[in-house]
Amino acid sequence: MRQKLNAIGLEFKGRNVLLVDDSIVRGTTSKEIVQMAREAGANKVYLASAAPPVRFPNVYGIDMPTKAELVAHGRTLEDIRKIIGCDALIYQDVDAMKQVVRKLNPAIQGFEASCFDGVYITGDVSAADFAAIESQRLTQTDEEAASNSRLALQNKPD
Repeated sequence: MRQKLNAIGLEFKGRNVLLVDDSIVRGTTSKEIVQMAREAGANKVYLASAAPPVRFPNVYGIDMPTKAELVAHGRTLEDIRKIIGCDALIYQDVDAMKQVVRKLNPAIQGFEASCFDGVYITGDVSAADFAAIESQRLTQTDEEAASNSRLALQNKPD
């Protein structure tokens, strides 16, 4: 991470800064960036996410962490803020996000937002499915993880 990003001390030293990220999934990158800003001399570090909190895994083919790996799963905003180490944390609101999308395209009646709201549009995702995905992910070797682009629910026969 630190090889990709560098904080310029002149831009941070003695200032209150607002960092904006597209999303916060595991929180590890955000935590590192907040720490880098502090090390560069920032007085206060505020973090904003353009996405709502990612609280639930995506089971429809996108490689997503398990519930245990998601920084927002089962945690309050304050819990997440403390883990990341920022002075304030701002997330996009799920309902506001949906409202904006509907205003941009009134033909959209609904859309898949399960990683934010936990509502799985197929209606057939169970606790057993999550357990199977987590088990599969936890028993993978590093080599298998690198070769698999995603873990998801398999199509179920009718």
